Amino acid sequence: MKFLWHNQGLEAVSEARIDPQDRGLLLGDGLFETMRLSAGKILRLQAHLARLTAGAALLRLPLPDLAMLQAALDQLVAANGAAEGSLRLTLTRGAGPRGVLPPATPTPTLLITQALPAAALLPCRVQISPWRRDGASPLSRIKHLNYLPQILARLEASEAGFDDALLLSGDGQHIAESSAASLVILDGSHLVTPPLEDGALAGIARAALLATGQCVEKSITPDALCASRGAWLVNSLSVREIAQSGAYALPRHEAWTARLSAILAQDTPQT
Repeated sequence: MKFLWHNQGLEAVSEARIDPQDRGLLLGDGLFETMRLSAGKILRLQAHLARLTAGAALLRLPLPDLAMLQAALDQLVAANGAAEGSLRLTLTRGAGPRGVLPPATPTPTLLITQALPAAALLPCRVQISPWRRDGASPLSRIKHLNYLPQILARLEASEAGFDDALLLSGDGQHIAESSAASLVILDGSHLVTPPLEDGALAGIARAALLATGQCVEKSITPDALCASRGAWLVNSLSVREIAQSGAYALPRHEAWTARLSAILAQDTPQT
């Protein structure tokens, strides 16, 4: 992509610069949303903006006008001339003095980048990670910039020969999610996904599946995953089958894979 959006306007990617005192860079003080672009339209945009708004309120981070954000997204898509792929909106508290305490009147940094569609993902092999997700923490519900537990979980999985990692709940009893996607399993004839209390992120794709009534929240143990009729990792950009968890092979369910993909390809409203 040739262009990105930085603060108040379009910039060439090759010329963009971030302030070296930006708190997002130095402290992870900020939020992000990754959105799917299909046929020139951002799927579930209002749901993404609602989660961004909730995250900004929790972090006490000034939020740009939502109409301006929508206009910025549209202008970036038009400038790059690509109708398929993804957009990432990053909002930080902006530059500040040295130290943890933010400035009294921050000037947030807004950065929006665009990418072409990634290659289709093959069925994956996952392992259970020693890293945990604290479902009691308000930070587990928002897309903040500190992803170190997920990064380390994915690194350890890769080093062990797996494609991804599943992080457990704080008590270590239930699966919360993968390093970058929600977990969905086929339990009998019903789809199940972990509840937020077990550390699951309030994912936009997850919410879309719950809204159909074909998926419900229920705690999932590692044993339940291995006994399931099928399992998937889902996020705003992809649906990926899980072929193996640890040493256990999971059954493939192509019909449900197609059904999940079809649901998430629709721009259904979220409540």
